[in-house]
Amino acid sequence: MGKNNSLASVSLRKLAEEMEIMNLDRLPDKAIRSITADSRQAGPGSLFVAVPGLTVDGHDYLEAAVGKGCAAVLVGKGRCGGWRHAKVACLEAADTPKALGQAAAGFHGHPARRMLMLGITGTNGKTTTTYLLESIIRQAGGKPGVIGTVNYRYNAVEVPASFTTPDPVNLHRILAEMADNGVTHVIMETSSHALEQKRVAGILFDLALFTNLSRDHLDFHGDMASYFASKKTLFVEYLKKDGKAVVICDDRDKGDLDWGRRLFFELQTDKGLGDAGKNGRTLLDCGFSGAMVAVRQAQESLAGTVATLATPAGELEVRSDLVGTFNLKNILGAVGAAVALGIAGEQIVAGLAQAQPAPGRLEKVASPPGVSVFVDFAHSPDALANVLQTMRRLTLGRLIVIFGCGGDRDRGKRPMMGKVAGSLADVVVLTSDNPRSERAESILNDIEAGIRETTMPRLRIEALLQWEAMRGYDIVPSRREAIRETIRHARPGDVVLLCGKGHETYQITPEGRFFFDDRLEAAAQAEVIKW
Repeated sequence: MGKNNSLASVSLRKLAEEMEIMNLDRLPDKAIRSITADSRQAGPGSLFVAVPGLTVDGHDYLEAAVGKGCAAVLVGKGRCGGWRHAKVACLEAADTPKALGQAAAGFHGHPARRMLMLGITGTNGKTTTTYLLESIIRQAGGKPGVIGTVNYRYNAVEVPASFTTPDPVNLHRILAEMADNGVTHVIMETSSHALEQKRVAGILFDLALFTNLSRDHLDFHGDMASYFASKKTLFVEYLKKDGKAVVICDDRDKGDLDWGRRLFFELQTDKGLGDAGKNGRTLLDCGFSGAMVAVRQAQESLAGTVATLATPAGELEVRSDLVGTFNLKNILGAVGAAVALGIAGEQIVAGLAQAQPAPGRLEKVASPPGVSVFVDFAHSPDALANVLQTMRRLTLGRLIVIFGCGGDRDRGKRPMMGKVAGSLADVVVLTSDNPRSERAESILNDIEAGIRETTMPRLRIEALLQWEAMRGYDIVPSRREAIRETIRHARPGDVVLLCGKGHETYQITPEGRFFFDDRLEAAAQAEVIKW
């Protein structure tokens, strides 16, 4: 990224004082010039931190790091006794992932302390909310930086994101560059993986925002309770004592568990947060009714959203190009966060009006005359249901959805997404997403099992696209063919949704990684029809 004024080297003893080191009294002092958890990146003057991973253990690579010339290693409790090297200092910590973040923060001079840190967590809506808050903060005179799923950006610098939340070494390096370049607020997507793996260790947030929770990533977390617990750690472990907690409560879950309301209640009563009035923390809820930030009235169309919101700072009349009820929730969260930060109402309204939609989040793309084509990142049952329910209300013709599911991920959600699509859309075209190491046909069969639970019939794609039948589904494994054929045969009034990949510009298959962009594929077909 940009300029970085971080220290060239730091005393090993000073770094050790930043961490919970168990053998500090026997530690020799050395100059540390870099920190890494990857033995391939170790070198003279580096501190190698042995982090246990999902598939490999950093302790198995100690000799490799020493061979690269590292000055010190950090290992788990009791591991120094079984590993010694004459020229390399050995530190012990009970929690090496946490120590890695603390070390990285200390090495860069704790850059997070020089800016206001805003953490956003939730299954859906994180990326869109970063764009909303970025615009609001800029309108209020701040200089925002964003770390998220699409990219890491500040000022005129923009770098594609490798992970929603970077690893600790890169995270604190990026924060240092932002602080050195005048960033005042960092808006950061904090994924459940990052929280579970302690990638945000070394940071205390000024504000934490919860968007929602629905089924996703259960291949990693195991169950919804564990998934929720990971999200909650942002509020109980990484929020400052005088920090601000903002929670979106979904009063429209129609009987499903409202994880937002549960989190709000637990934050009110848990010892982890306690009474906001006693410890200086602010706890604010957002929702369609009965919340501190609530919707008074709203109008939705394909052109955007107009709404009146009640807030502790007074009523706000807001306008946004964002479409749909789920985006109104994102607006509520952004407004709640802005109010908690003390930003004036007129600046909030202006910021929302000027905010650009997040790439690949219900993004309207080039379409044939009379047809509306949108690309959306929806890749979970709840996200797919949200976007289909929204577009159902706004569609004059047929609602057509093209989607698949990623390979090597939670198989349980595949039939659930099929059932959602079969229940809410008129035409469903199942196609390849990112199959990774799996066969696309196997994934599509899993999704189809859910559609079969609905009344939607399977018909030839030609019959569906040529309007011989008004409703049905088919399977077209080639994503390119599915997009091109569907758009080519769409009629005025139809809405076509390309779901699952959003802003992604690649497709991962058993044969490798290839360039693929839903937006470009749709635009190319629209251009063919135009001419």
